[in-house]
Amino acid sequence: MAFLADSLKRIKPSATIAVTDKARALKAAGRNVIGLGAGEPDFDTPANIKLAAIRAIESGRASKYTNVDGIPELKAAIAAKFKRENGLDYKPSQVSVSTGGKQVLYNALMATINPGDEVIIPAPYWVSYPEMVLLAGGEPVAVECSMQSGFKLKPEQLERAITPKTKWIIFNSPSNPTGAAYTRAELKAITDVLVKHPHVWVMTDDMYEHLVYDDFVFTTPAQVEPKLYERTLTVNGVSKAYCMTGWRIGYAGGPEHLIKAMAMIQSQSTSNPAAVSQWASVEALEGPQDFIAAHNKIFKERRDLAVSMLNQANGIRCPTPEGAFYVYPSCAGTIGRTAPSGKTIETDQDFVTELLEAEGVAVVQGTAFGLGPAFRISYATRTEDLEEACRRIQRFCGNLK
Repeated sequence: MAFLADSLKRIKPSATIAVTDKARALKAAGRNVIGLGAGEPDFDTPANIKLAAIRAIESGRASKYTNVDGIPELKAAIAAKFKRENGLDYKPSQVSVSTGGKQVLYNALMATINPGDEVIIPAPYWVSYPEMVLLAGGEPVAVECSMQSGFKLKPEQLERAITPKTKWIIFNSPSNPTGAAYTRAELKAITDVLVKHPHVWVMTDDMYEHLVYDDFVFTTPAQVEPKLYERTLTVNGVSKAYCMTGWRIGYAGGPEHLIKAMAMIQSQSTSNPAAVSQWASVEALEGPQDFIAAHNKIFKERRDLAVSMLNQANGIRCPTPEGAFYVYPSCAGTIGRTAPSGKTIETDQDFVTELLEAEGVAVVQGTAFGLGPAFRISYATRTEDLEEACRRIQRFCGNLK
């Protein structure tokens, strides 16, 4: 349709949202469907955070517009969090608050990308990274990180990918979709390369920072290499660790001139994030944190359950991730085989489609994340449902001819 912008031709709809919507539609039609597509905790928002929101409503603090990119109280809480947990010094004027982490990333790209600028994105990647770069007029440069490398970018791969046109690298650890997380030593090897290329900026997506297992210690690039501080945007949010996906609050710390530019973009698009969500987020960051460890214990049990059961399915190989709440198994061993419907599985898209039709399990194909044949499972779901879904996957794989 000629009426629509040409920029829409450059992007695709979100595959993760599409899978979740399809699972919902099948459930509404009466099918017994287990949806493992959505990346959100099944735990409710902690009571103290909900009470803070109620207090903000009752006191009238949630009734009016706020500063475009965050109330002073939330910016102060975020600056304190960066200092306390990451050893990073950001003044409130270096902090941006947006409607979810996605808007933080989008604002930063819109504020900095010129036509032809390149953005390095290790693959597998979160589905929205390349699409946001394309919308901003840039060129995503995907660098494939194989299962053999633990789905992690190697320094020599980064060195090869950097060109005079490189503007950013988007760095996500722990990763959506693989759960892979970089140790401090692995991160230092990456930052050593970036130090040599002063024109390349670093955009970190630390959204899964607190969701790590087996004594893994999280670090972020500007913390590991202070020389990168002036060209790093450290992005985080309350969605995952605090079970607040629906509250829509993301934030970032970075150089003041970039934060100001992002605020200008936001002032002419959405303006401030919801006031009630901002007051709830102050409590999230300043209140008790003990529930995170309790949730992680359950997530780790689910991770171990999923990895064990998936590795018992014919044709599936599932590595053990360090963090987040995803596993990213290879389904290469099922390619070329025939599903119960009679269709030959030629791609991971075929695999997930046939799995949904035959067994009512909704997962997302790996090619949507830039590396297949594989699929992503979110284990942020009831343990009983996860176990049943894994049984169904085993049965589906066992019935392939």
